[in-house]
Amino acid sequence: MSTPGGARVLAKPGGEGTPSLSEQATRRVPAKAWLALLIGVLAVTGASLVGLRTGWETAVLVLVVLIALGFDYTNGFHDAANAIATSVSTRALTPRAALVMAALMNLLGALLGVQVAKTVSEVITPPAGLHGLTVVAAGVLGAITWNLITWYFGLPSSSSHALIGGVVGAGLASASSVSWSTVLDKVAIPMIVSPVVGFLLAYLVMVAILWIFRRSNPRRVGRRFRIAQSLSAASMALGHGLQDAQKTMGIIVLALVTTGHSDGQSVPLWVILSCAGVLSAGTYAGGWRIMRTLGRKVIELDPPKGFAAESTASIVLYSAAYIWHAPISTTHTITSAIMGAGATQRLSAVRWGVAGNIVLAWVLTMPMAGLVAAVVYAVVHFFGA
Repeated sequence: MSTPGGARVLAKPGGEGTPSLSEQATRRVPAKAWLALLIGVLAVTGASLVGLRTGWETAVLVLVVLIALGFDYTNGFHDAANAIATSVSTRALTPRAALVMAALMNLLGALLGVQVAKTVSEVITPPAGLHGLTVVAAGVLGAITWNLITWYFGLPSSSSHALIGGVVGAGLASASSVSWSTVLDKVAIPMIVSPVVGFLLAYLVMVAILWIFRRSNPRRVGRRFRIAQSLSAASMALGHGLQDAQKTMGIIVLALVTTGHSDGQSVPLWVILSCAGVLSAGTYAGGWRIMRTLGRKVIELDPPKGFAAESTASIVLYSAAYIWHAPISTTHTITSAIMGAGATQRLSAVRWGVAGNIVLAWVLTMPMAGLVAAVVYAVVHFFGA
């Protein structure tokens, strides 16, 4: 089902005098992100070397927390498209209104639980003190690097799995204890299952919508689902905040545990509030390159398809957070749901070439982030030994 002329409208820029999403990408995404990353790597390396030789543990801890919050920010602008790409592409929401809504719902979602954070903090057991802080910092920098690479190429990869891959890579390089049962049960299996479930659920929901409204006026149905999409997009943004802010919370808790400032059984309130606020700010900064891929390159979306994708992705996110406490990827979930909703039209409606590039980014995310993290750790450890 589609609204009259829906596909043709989607192909146009956003109206008279309004820049296209690709133009907005150039203007709105931080232009000096790579310089900031280089400064971050040099800062962590230098501070860790000084800390290892002088015992400035608290100063290095503060720096690691700031680096983790930097990842939280890149997570926000990298994954903003997850919640709002479909709504913007179908004209259910304007880009600015969608970003404001997503930022607010991210903030609220980040305050609704900490179970995912506890799971992330249990992935590895780093050494105590400054050595452990170096491991944690290297893991986060590996994740940030992969986020920026995939952002540059407009690929909606998983910030969640970049973070887990970075932490595991740094853990292996430092001979830390890695909880492979946690990685398998809470990361690897959900990583495979959640996109499959998202695809199938979105397909079934879209089939149900097509059957229920088969005799309805397409124009009227399109208007109603544009309204419904505002709610489903808000639900998706809430799920993104619930999942992704907690992953940074887990990393900060891990750093606090290595220095004896936390027992790992709870998440301090200041950690919750800071991660929620930074993720929300990053979301507001926008992720226009990735939004264009999700909203226009995978399939031509209309409001019913957008609603089906967002609503089913939200269900998967909430279930993973509250039932299994698993840090699943919001990117994987919404992308597969978009493909599932589009496949009801015909299989050729999904641009499988673009989808294949996305899947390739998914497969490479954990090992590549882990490799970068291992290299960062090796450099710091070599000069600080």
